[in-house]
Amino acid sequence: MEDGTKSDELAVVESGSFLGSWFNIKWRPTSMAQLAAAEARVLQHVKSALESFYVRITGNRRIWTLKVDPKKPEALPIVMVHGFGAGSAIWLLNVDAIAKHRSLYAFDVLGFARSSRPKFSTEADVIEEEFVNSIEEWREGVGLEKFILLGHSFGGFLAASYSIKHPDRVKHLILADPWGFPQRTEKAAEEQRARVPFWIKAVGTVLLNFNPLAAVRAAGPWGPGLVQRFRPDLQAKFSEVFDDDTIFSYLYHCNAQSPSGETAFSYMQIPFGWARNPMLPRMTQLRRDIPVTFIYGARSWMDKESGKQVKAQRQGSYVDVQSVPEAGHHVYADQYEDFNRLVVQVCARTDKAQLSEKINVETTI
Repeated sequence: MEDGTKSDELAVVESGSFLGSWFNIKWRPTSMAQLAAAEARVLQHVKSALESFYVRITGNRRIWTLKVDPKKPEALPIVMVHGFGAGSAIWLLNVDAIAKHRSLYAFDVLGFARSSRPKFSTEADVIEEEFVNSIEEWREGVGLEKFILLGHSFGGFLAASYSIKHPDRVKHLILADPWGFPQRTEKAAEEQRARVPFWIKAVGTVLLNFNPLAAVRAAGPWGPGLVQRFRPDLQAKFSEVFDDDTIFSYLYHCNAQSPSGETAFSYMQIPFGWARNPMLPRMTQLRRDIPVTFIYGARSWMDKESGKQVKAQRQGSYVDVQSVPEAGHHVYADQYEDFNRLVVQVCARTDKAQLSEKINVETTI
């Protein structure tokens, strides 16, 4: 609802009642252990030496983290932030190519996948701050000082917000098909409705007053099949790696747990998919020495003009807008080799700029 209120999630199924407890335990064929097992099946296809661990933050909460460290201290680390309804293992097609050159960190955003699932505020600006603060606490926990920050979709929105608040940490901001940038106008809304895939419109219409993925949980034992039914495209995206339901299983277990980040996201958006506090007008607050690269899928239903508008806003600052042919919203998977090549190039240029900056400082001293 546009007034910020939410109906109870499909009756009582996620309440603290006896029926809700039974629903959570018996009706949904999921658990955190099953999610961990599904993630392991996905990550066994990553060739790099992966470390995985929890990082503790305040409130007795934990952030699930993946790390690859090729022992190249001269290269800036990269931090990758997944989008809505996913987890860090979704980067499996990207990890090896990118981590070949630098340390790579990916984490499950607070409220999603294997990270803690706290109760967030119901105010969009407060929720955004809670997400950003959790990322900063995570950074402190892993001991990173400066890094390249990459976010996809909702992760791109959070990455931009983090960069505005903590500019000293981010040496380059990479936004892959970011969500939540344009401001909603009737013309823009009409144009986006024409671009949005039918399955999103259909699900969104039915679940307008519920959390976005309520149907997956309400379907109980039919939930895994529902994911496959509504997202058959996912099989094609990861077909070079999986010829079975591995990716569906992972995403089902990511989203069949009790909602947390999902509920928070529902308060941050206006149907269908507009941010209550859009990022585009706020990009003028991003420190001007932070380079920004947008990577869009040429066939994405996301608004691609935002990148161009940011470039126009930030005259004299580095803003590059790239479009990957034959790729949709999930550009990191649709054409992963092109995506990886672009990211590797951006990172290499950032390393070179960082080295030049260091030499200049030493020369001045």
